[in-house]
Amino acid sequence: MSVLPQRGLLFSASASATGPKPTAPWRVRCLAVTTTRAPPASRPKPLSEAATTTSMPSTAPSFLDDPSSLKSTWSHRAWVACGCTTVFASLAKSALLAAESHSLPGPVLAGWVGYILADLGSGVYHWGIDNYGDASTPVVGAQIEAFQGHHRWPWTITRREFANNLHALARAVAFLVLPVDLLCDDAKVLGFVALFSGCIMFSQQFHAWAHGTKSRLPGAVVALQEAGILVSRAQHAAHHRTPYNNNYCIVSGAWNAFLDENKVFEALEMALFFRFGLRPRSWDEPSSEWTEDLIATASTRVDT
Repeated sequence: MSVLPQRGLLFSASASATGPKPTAPWRVRCLAVTTTRAPPASRPKPLSEAATTTSMPSTAPSFLDDPSSLKSTWSHRAWVACGCTTVFASLAKSALLAAESHSLPGPVLAGWVGYILADLGSGVYHWGIDNYGDASTPVVGAQIEAFQGHHRWPWTITRREFANNLHALARAVAFLVLPVDLLCDDAKVLGFVALFSGCIMFSQQFHAWAHGTKSRLPGAVVALQEAGILVSRAQHAAHHRTPYNNNYCIVSGAWNAFLDENKVFEALEMALFFRFGLRPRSWDEPSSEWTEDLIATASTRVDT
């Protein structure tokens, strides 16, 4: 609303003797002015704000609904006990035979070779199940599915109980090592088998420790990781970052640098592709089916 004063002097046609007489010296006009402003356009939300208000689809891991899936059963414990027994039997028999023959260096060297090759073996196996096959693959389908689930929710491995984490490898070790224990009398062979099979069986525990935080790990484990005897946390963390095609070895990680720098697995992938037409998963863009579920990870960390 605005008030606009207007001055207007009106004179009569004939002037009087006393001079002109104004008939309306001031005239006030009131004008109502309405101003209409267009509503402001809706401002698009920043990406960070939109990300917090728009929830992305996330498939929760099964253990959130069924925590017992991470617990050890008596069957798990029995298989781990059998696996450990066969490994210890190989080691003990090798030591006794070496003592009888006074040839300790040979079995010790064989054991060291077994430890070194176990790291290589863990890398080759890990590369294979990460890149080929699926849950329907005979024999190893369950492990392929488990490792893909591990890529989605890598932190779950730290919550698995000991026997739950090791029982599958322990069962394989028990079946494969028992005949060697019964039939072999060579101290060096037994020493190699003991260290190789023992490291393979416990590789899943080394793997779990590589996902742990330093403050929660036993001091001895941290010392072994920092000494390079067990795969370190930093080295294995690189495996869970794009392009997801390196650092496959999970015993000591000693082979990772050699295999990655010389592109050994890339050469194997090319050979398998041109010979059999098998395309590894690492050649494709990371899929939501086997990359980390960041939403579930964040919500679980908040819960803990």
